[in-house]
Amino acid sequence: MGLSKADFRDRDIYVDYPFEDVMFRFDSKTGSFFQKFYGAAHEAAVPHDNRLLTEAILQGEEIDAAAYHAGKK
Repeated sequence: MGLSKADFRDRDIYVDYPFEDVMFRFDSKTGSFFQKFYGAAHEAAVPHDNRLLTEAILQGEEIDAAAYHAGKK
């Protein structure tokens, strides 16, 4: 449970945080984070110091790209 800084060095990361019904994506090429709430069709960029993102990194679960892009209801 939770991810470390080392996990974000060289690959894209997808995180599910069901406590807040949100998923996050880290784009390793740009160093950008994106969030997508359950039931939403689109994602939005978020700053690296976003509170919800921090909670998801510490307590969320890593998922694969397919699960992120499929979304949740």
